[in-house]
Amino acid sequence: MTDTAEFPPDDENEHPTGQAGWLTPEEIAAVRAQLPLVYVDAVPVRVDESGDVVSVGLLLRATPLGSMTRALVTGRVLYHERVRDALLRHIEKDLGPVALPQVPTSPQPFTVAEYFPTPGITPFHDPRQHAISLAYVVPVNGDCRPQQNALDLAWLTPEEACSDTVQAEMVNGQGTLVRQAMAHVGRLD
Repeated sequence: MTDTAEFPPDDENEHPTGQAGWLTPEEIAAVRAQLPLVYVDAVPVRVDESGDVVSVGLLLRATPLGSMTRALVTGRVLYHERVRDALLRHIEKDLGPVALPQVPTSPQPFTVAEYFPTPGITPFHDPRQHAISLAYVVPVNGDCRPQQNALDLAWLTPEEACSDTVQAEMVNGQGTLVRQAMAHVGRLD
């Protein structure tokens, strides 16, 4: 993974958490109440020798209420962090340090998802905040293992990932992103 740009410390603006780009829980709550935040969504895929998508990686997570959902790799872009670095950081966080993602030299999202705290405005919903997410299809070549709060990682064919059964296991519009991703790579009619 590449590192984000480091600047000389500025004692006057040193953050109380000790990490540049991170906000305290109080600060992030205040920001979420006033501004849209930038996120990245990554659809991890395996490709064959000709570059065609042959499988889609979906994480299995438990919600705070105890239900199980399928999910994509997702997370916030930090202050002064390049989008490609955010993608790499979140893929490593969710799939492990040897996932070996292939982020393009000039990463262009296949779509921009607008998450709203009010359901129904778009297919995407985040009860915590208004967020803008740049969505990418990212081939991974390495050994992927679920990390952090992910319980499992399932590799499904594009058809399985877009099936009504799997789509019902995804929440907040992420199923829509999977279908859009597969349409973008030519695997969904």
